[in-house]
Amino acid sequence: MTTDVWLPFEPHEIQGIPEASEAGLNYRFWDGGPEFPADPADCAFYVVPYMKGTEIAVRPLSAMTSVRVVQTLTAGIDHVEPGIGFLAPGVRLCNARGVHEASTAELALALTLASLRGIPRFVEGQRQEEWRSGFYPALADKSVLIVGYGAIGSAIEDRLAPFECARVARVARSARATERGPVHPLADLPSLLPEADVVILSTPLSETTRGLVGADFLARMKDGALLVNVARGPVVDTKALVAELDSGRITAALDVTDPEPLPAGHPLWHAPGVLISPHVGGSTSAFRPRAQRLLAAQLTKYVAGLPLDNVVLTTAS
Repeated sequence: MTTDVWLPFEPHEIQGIPEASEAGLNYRFWDGGPEFPADPADCAFYVVPYMKGTEIAVRPLSAMTSVRVVQTLTAGIDHVEPGIGFLAPGVRLCNARGVHEASTAELALALTLASLRGIPRFVEGQRQEEWRSGFYPALADKSVLIVGYGAIGSAIEDRLAPFECARVARVARSARATERGPVHPLADLPSLLPEADVVILSTPLSETTRGLVGADFLARMKDGALLVNVARGPVVDTKALVAELDSGRITAALDVTDPEPLPAGHPLWHAPGVLISPHVGGSTSAFRPRAQRLLAAQLTKYVAGLPLDNVVLTTAS
């Protein structure tokens, strides 16, 4: 029986983790370095290094012939999907639901407020020693559309509640009811987009959502609307977005881009009305304690033979 657990944190840093000797586990620290910490074939529980990209995430998977659990530290699993075909049947792939909601929702609100209230213009004015006063849009009385109403989308709405928005509409893969109101299916986007002053993307990247925000989606947004992306870069067709930004019809605030990192000289850097942050939605001081609590809970359940949390798929034969 394989007992190795690969962790991107030193095990002594994780409060509540099962004692290795009592649980019969061998903890191996690996955060994506060039050398593996042990033979991947002996790994039973693999915690994917955080924010190290697909190549590193997938690198050991083909040799992990005995792995039973692959745990990401991200809400999305798109960076490990290319390696799923290497896995034996019955491997559970778990995401990090509960780790990033606070930080990502915080940034979604920050980008929205900064864009509406003209913060980038003020920063540039300060550099130029110019007093750029005037009237700027407020979030109050705006209609907001959240596209991707999972845990992060719900957390975004939590943070919108005090801002006196006129309306918050919700869209997910399929329709459902919530205490706050209905969640619309993706098919309803054409009728919802023209009514939204702010469109916030928090959807996972999948074959359904890749390129979702294309020329037609953007054309349906109302004049003067703001697009906020804290999801994944490929959810948006970058070329179509640049064309709309160049027209001056809409604005955008992006924590993620396609390509990413955005290379020097790319037209998106200097498109009018765009604010760009470098994919920092989840990488805050809130990440480590929540990630470590998740790993302690998951490993405790794994050792006890209990069902794991956040299982998004189990590999088939």
